[in-house]
Amino acid sequence: MKILALDLGDKWVGSAMSDTLGILARPHQTTTAKELIPFLHKTIAEYSIKTIVVGYPKTMKGLVSEQTQKVIDQVENLKKLFPTIKWVLWDERLTSKQADQIKRGKNKEDKIKSHSLAAALVLEGFLMYARNQNIV
Repeated sequence: MKILALDLGDKWVGSAMSDTLGILARPHQTTTAKELIPFLHKTIAEYSIKTIVVGYPKTMKGLVSEQTQKVIDQVENLKKLFPTIKWVLWDERLTSKQADQIKRGKNKEDKIKSHSLAAALVLEGFLMYARNQNIV
């Protein structure tokens, strides 16, 4: 069973996918926020996705910011559109910065790809937790 992860942004959405064993997280694709719904329809069907992990952008102090609220609202809307999917909010603090550091000094295309890298870092954290808790 593959798990999809999303790094939701105002302009770009990065995605990552696990392997079928739930061990490895790999960057999948970066799409525009406007194309998110068609992307999800296609990806869920193509890969038989049952769980989607969404990066939860709390502040460094663990507080809810404007961006955190946007993600919460967006996930609530996605739950209505995709009611059979299990939605998981996962702490993404520092993952975008890690992805930016990995892609530092690269061209614009690489910077766009950093969104899917951030999603892979979110998914990696979730998969490690899930393995330790025997969830996957």
